[in-house]
Amino acid sequence: MNPPCGRCNKPVYPTEKINCLDKYWHKGCFSCEVCKMALSMTTYKGFEKKPYCSMHYPKTSFTIVTDTPENLRLKQQSMLNSQALYKEDFEKNKGKGFSVVADTPEMQRVKKTQDQISHALYKEDFEKNKGKGFSVVVDTPEMQRVKKTQDQISNIKYHEEFEKSRIRSDAPPPENRQEDEMQPPNPPRFSQPVGQMRPAAVAPSGGGKRYQAMYSYAAAEADEVSLQEGDLILDVEQIDDGWVFGCNQRTGQRGLLPANYVRPV
Repeated sequence: MNPPCGRCNKPVYPTEKINCLDKYWHKGCFSCEVCKMALSMTTYKGFEKKPYCSMHYPKTSFTIVTDTPENLRLKQQSMLNSQALYKEDFEKNKGKGFSVVADTPEMQRVKKTQDQISHALYKEDFEKNKGKGFSVVVDTPEMQRVKKTQDQISNIKYHEEFEKSRIRSDAPPPENRQEDEMQPPNPPRFSQPVGQMRPAAVAPSGGGKRYQAMYSYAAAEADEVSLQEGDLILDVEQIDDGWVFGCNQRTGQRGLLPANYVRPV
């Protein structure tokens, strides 16, 4: 007996039968439910056991559920049920996943043996790889000479930098550091127009005053005199507001001195 067609319910003969969507169709009846376009086994899309073309295939849509008090109550009830089931399952399986091993003398012996084996393997591996990561430099006479030369060059550079910094520094020695905080700055030098030579400092006539150095001072020019704290300055004469001329009794040098570094005695 020939089965009925899924659309016209008429008998479908084997020569024109299409078996699809759990039904039998005539070739002419196997068409889209909306536009009636003829379909084949490769172009149809089924929805609720009915053929559709790709254009009119029903699209699934979502509905928005209002967050009502009843829905909130159901959500909370579901969470409580889930927590209850989880706790119940946890209590059932508690202690099944692991077992507590007592620290017996036998277990301590096994642990100690494993530690010894691990230490032996580590030492064996260390001995195999010893010397592969670096090379030993033999301390030959040539290497000693190179090292000594480098040390000498380093010492020379250090002394050069030290002498430069000592000349530039006007700071007093450590024992006078507290007084240095109150030490006045160096007075300004004489300013001369460009192209003119500064006149040399001329020694004044004898019979000057006697001064004493309050701070140490390093001469910055050839016509200046270096000082150490406590030096006695003889035959002092005022040159201007910032400089005086005198003779350092300790060194015998005569020249210009900063006036704010000395005081009369």
